[in-house]
Amino acid sequence: MAGEPGRLLGGLDKFREECGVFGIYGAGAEVARLTYYGLFALQHRGQESAGMAVSCGNGIEVHKGLGLVAEVFHPEHFRTLKGEVAIGHVRYSTTGSTSLANAQPLVASTGKGMLAVAHNGNLVNTSSLRRRLSAEGSVFQTTTDSEIILNLLARYRHPSLPEAIKECMAQIKGAYSLAIMTEKQLFAVRDPHGIRPLCLGRLGASVVVASESCALDVLGAELIREVEPGEIIIIDEHGISSLQGARADRPAHCIFEFIYFARPDSTLQGLNVYAVRRELGRRLAAESAVDADLVVPVPDSGVAAAAGYAEAAGLPLVEGLIKNRYVGRTFIQPTQERRELGVRLKLNPIRSLLQGKRVIIIDDSLVRGTTGRHIIQMLREAGAREVHLLIASPPVLHPCYYGIDTSTCGELIAARWPVEKVRRYVGCDTLYYLSLEGLLGAFGSRRDHYCTACFTGCYPVPLEGCYLVEGLEPG
Repeated sequence: MAGEPGRLLGGLDKFREECGVFGIYGAGAEVARLTYYGLFALQHRGQESAGMAVSCGNGIEVHKGLGLVAEVFHPEHFRTLKGEVAIGHVRYSTTGSTSLANAQPLVASTGKGMLAVAHNGNLVNTSSLRRRLSAEGSVFQTTTDSEIILNLLARYRHPSLPEAIKECMAQIKGAYSLAIMTEKQLFAVRDPHGIRPLCLGRLGASVVVASESCALDVLGAELIREVEPGEIIIIDEHGISSLQGARADRPAHCIFEFIYFARPDSTLQGLNVYAVRRELGRRLAAESAVDADLVVPVPDSGVAAAAGYAEAAGLPLVEGLIKNRYVGRTFIQPTQERRELGVRLKLNPIRSLLQGKRVIIIDDSLVRGTTGRHIIQMLREAGAREVHLLIASPPVLHPCYYGIDTSTCGELIAARWPVEKVRRYVGCDTLYYLSLEGLLGAFGSRRDHYCTACFTGCYPVPLEGCYLVEGLEPG
């Protein structure tokens, strides 16, 4: 369709988180195999590449590849990936930039031994740092900003790595949660605003760090706490120690972790993600007044909010859309015909439940509008008399520069068109977004601890120049 906003990525009209990181320090533990399971739990955060670095006592062995965790790692890899320290990474890239060179962890040999880094987030001063380092003789082999972090750590490693990390944090700006390892130590580092998540746990005598607590749950590990904004955690034979690497005026955790990115069974800032999403659904019901027969969630992202809405509105919650969980990502091609086929391969309505009904369909967000349009068309073809689209978050009006895959307002349907025009485009009878006040109200007294730049345009870390023009990829 001419003039259609946005594009369909991976078959679904969603923001994509860039990465998940994992790390473990454990004498006598099967750190490679545990890292494998941890990455499995974080697979939703990145499905284009996976990798692992393991200390073998006198060096660091790394294995990484393109594809899902189960495709990259095989039983024979665990016979060679032996050691006491490991870090792992799963990654998304932006369109057209998938390459093995950009897969992580990134590894370097320095004057004081080997070093490996896994990074989730995106720096906003990448261009200036890269120009400066290149002028000073640095050679770059990837197009990721993560390599700049590795370069800075290697450059400032004297007299100690913790001091090098502090020096690096003083120079980089943006979002970063890092798992860093040497042959004998593991480090967990979070940016001063705590934009991207990172937590700390314990599994017997082993210490684990991960992007989300669900990775700890899979291992049977206990969640100790989150890594604090600006904190550097050091894990080695002496135990766990901590120092403050950088400070900011306030936390600015990514609020989209609660809306969509994080697994619903994860805990962030002491809050269960599913419970927050259910509360957003209740608030959506309080704000909107729609006369309907039943509530249908868009699986899986709208399930919790739809449950909260149905409960508050006193309407039946019906699984009217069935998700096919076995459709591969690579089959979907960027043509209009294949986009529509991609949605139909992933979602199918149950006609007998929808025939003649006034349907409220609930999703977590509306980013580009393409999938919402196809879903509403399917519901009408299945016999729904009315279709009301309710969104459990405010309109996404501004790009994110901190590690999400949209970089221009032109990709965002709400930034281009008023609500009524969006409603006509997607083809629903009613379109309603949760208000920003309703969203923030779910977090009570901590409402000012979150980054809402994608809704408000107020960025907690000021942007530096047009760094995206140079084509550097988020970690």
